[in-house]
Amino acid sequence: MSPTVATPLDVKLMNMTSLVLLLTFAALSVVATARWISRLPTFDIRGISVTGQVSHNNALTLRANVAPRMSGTFFTVDLARVRTAFEAAPWVRRAVVHRQFPSRLLVVLQEHQAVAYWGGDGESRLINSYGEVFEANVGEVEQDMLPRLNGPEGQGAEVLAMYGAVAPLFEQMELPVEHFEVSGGGSWRARLDTGAVIELGRGTVDEIVARTNRFLKTLTQVTTRYGRQVNTVESADLRHENGYAIRLRGVSTLSADGPKK
Repeated sequence: MSPTVATPLDVKLMNMTSLVLLLTFAALSVVATARWISRLPTFDIRGISVTGQVSHNNALTLRANVAPRMSGTFFTVDLARVRTAFEAAPWVRRAVVHRQFPSRLLVVLQEHQAVAYWGGDGESRLINSYGEVFEANVGEVEQDMLPRLNGPEGQGAEVLAMYGAVAPLFEQMELPVEHFEVSGGGSWRARLDTGAVIELGRGTVDEIVARTNRFLKTLTQVTTRYGRQVNTVESADLRHENGYAIRLRGVSTLSADGPKK
């Protein structure tokens, strides 16, 4: 039996190098072929389907606006860029873009659902159901009457959440909240559709709700005592520890005065 002869190290290195070069060439060939195929006219984008919420936008107009900003084929088109182009359209909150083999794109849109105006009186910005502030043509707002919310920039969601907790309490008394805001110092204020201004003070949602409930539960009793209806309230200050101050049309009174918060 002849002894096994070890393969010289230089031969091993040469074989390994040849294998690496072969694999590299094969990989480069695959990549080059894939790139060539991906650029074939067969895979040019030939259409965009737009679905989802399009009540404020025309699908044909959207496609016409986005098409000039697109480049590439089915395989190479930048979906993030297409998404950004659609989301730049008024009322569009979110766009999800999918490829449809071999030459189409499917875009599913989600529009902003306006729940209030945002900013000071006269401003045309809107706030959606997620508490996000956006700009759009307010003439296209579907609801007849929207409240106006206001506060420091970046606090839209917080203001909307507080409004959502407080406004229904006033609605139960048939006193719709027309304007709701928070100051830079964190003090909340509501203006009713009767013109009454209600100072709610600072605090968490639970604290403001408790303070509001305390006021509304005794409001009818107080107004009746002075021969008035609840819609005759001109202003109320709930920032008192043990009560609130209230002003009625033609009457002024102070209930359970205490240190303000």
